[in-house]
Amino acid sequence: MRTPSRVRAWPLVAGLVCLVSPLFSGAALAQTVNAPEHKKSAAYEWLDIALETVAREHVRNGPRPTVSSRMFGVVVTAMYDAWAAYDDKAVGTQLGGKLRRPPAERTEANKRKAVAYATYRALLYLCPEDRQYIAEQMRQYGFDPSDNSTDVSTPQGVGNVAAAAVIEYRRGDGANQGGDELGSNGTPYSDYTFYKATNPADKIIDPDCWQPIPFDDANKPGAKVTPGFLTPHWYRVKPFALKRSDQFRPAPPPKMGSEQLRNEADEVLAMNAGLTLEQKATVEFMRDGPRSTGQSGHWLRFAQAVSARDHYDIDRDVKLYFAVGNVAMDAFIAAWEAKRYYDSSRPWTLIHYYYSGKDVTGWAGPGKGVAKMRGEEWHPYSPYVFITPPFPGYVSGHSTVSAASAKMLELFTGSDYFGATETRHAGELTEPGLSCEVKQMVNGRPAVGIAADGGVTLKLPTFTATAEMAGISRVLGGYHIQADNVAGLELGRKVALYVWPITKSYFDGTAVREGQQLAGDEGARGGRGSN
Repeated sequence: MRTPSRVRAWPLVAGLVCLVSPLFSGAALAQTVNAPEHKKSAAYEWLDIALETVAREHVRNGPRPTVSSRMFGVVVTAMYDAWAAYDDKAVGTQLGGKLRRPPAERTEANKRKAVAYATYRALLYLCPEDRQYIAEQMRQYGFDPSDNSTDVSTPQGVGNVAAAAVIEYRRGDGANQGGDELGSNGTPYSDYTFYKATNPADKIIDPDCWQPIPFDDANKPGAKVTPGFLTPHWYRVKPFALKRSDQFRPAPPPKMGSEQLRNEADEVLAMNAGLTLEQKATVEFMRDGPRSTGQSGHWLRFAQAVSARDHYDIDRDVKLYFAVGNVAMDAFIAAWEAKRYYDSSRPWTLIHYYYSGKDVTGWAGPGKGVAKMRGEEWHPYSPYVFITPPFPGYVSGHSTVSAASAKMLELFTGSDYFGATETRHAGELTEPGLSCEVKQMVNGRPAVGIAADGGVTLKLPTFTATAEMAGISRVLGGYHIQADNVAGLELGRKVALYVWPITKSYFDGTAVREGQQLAGDEGARGGRGSN
């Protein structure tokens, strides 16, 4: 396998971890890093609730990683702003130091209660359909979900007020949560920028441009559904720290007629035809399952694993989740700006175009192995109900968000070391009947790294390795070419390096927004971005 110079060729069995929500939990991952018994903070527990709530939203509305990233951004920011009232230096993002409580009130109990109310209010705003579930969580912690107090001398008042300020700021941030942006169709999060694909689903007009793909309808056997570009307006969403969504726009991707594009398309074709069990486990590594929380949720789970490993308390948990959740949100915005600007095709279109009418070798479907087929019949290693994510390829969102989150974890902890492991089964989502022990044997025994039941032990030595393996998994699966991956990794790291000093300024009370220091009583909200 050719590896671009900027991507490390980590061993495929030794550089992975489970990231699919139904098979993976923060608690499970915490055990894999050999952490002694960890007492979860209120922030950790409320992040668990947020992850479950977003997973429920995913089941109802399908995979929307951009939307999920904003949801987590709102939650961790509301949580942080409420907590900051009980810190001696930190300032909130919306009200600065206005909520600061006197030293006598800066207790663990008050922090727990303020965080609970702030998270509860944020989740109600984002996922009102789950009101009953979220309210029940409040009751289990002994809190009254109907307490709407705005008395900031009480922790519930602090939580409610902090969340209300974040919600008000995000209400018109360009995401179109209410479906009320001029030009939209009234559907929440719908496009209002009038994007139109160059290529129809059944014809390649311009192979350099993105093409919608017909999927099997999971709800109607025999029927097809053709999703459009998911949230093509996302480049207009107000970032947390970036000045503009195009601030770090990468150079253009390779175009039709270039040797690089043909070579990278051929690389995907070769990978698809020769996937080992380890590589199939790599592909499943970052694939969204039926209850996924997207890349933002995955990396927040990793943050929880760090918390368990290093025994974080509520103060460090709140800061860590705030840092990771917001850098992931900004990375999605930056990635979607590039996707919208370049509108580039994916391997599905490239291989169908290059090899139309010619024989290729590729994955033939669940349980069918590899076979010869016409180029226009080529299929990524992916379920027929979700062939390729419905948006342009350049840059890879997985690569961008993973690199940004990994770098943020490294900057926050002061080390790139992670040290986690997880067991996965090759093909568990794409071809669950795959028999690992029959497919790959050496001298009558399962191949090295493959357990008797087909389980693959996947290791994450560092945050950087995690991000790079997340990126390469998308090339192995046939969803991206290397250019999408490499540029995404670079973009994500640039975003994190820019966002980190701004994040720290909130922690130390020196944050400034629109020329105004937030540590005083005159906290101000930033205006909507120009992009």
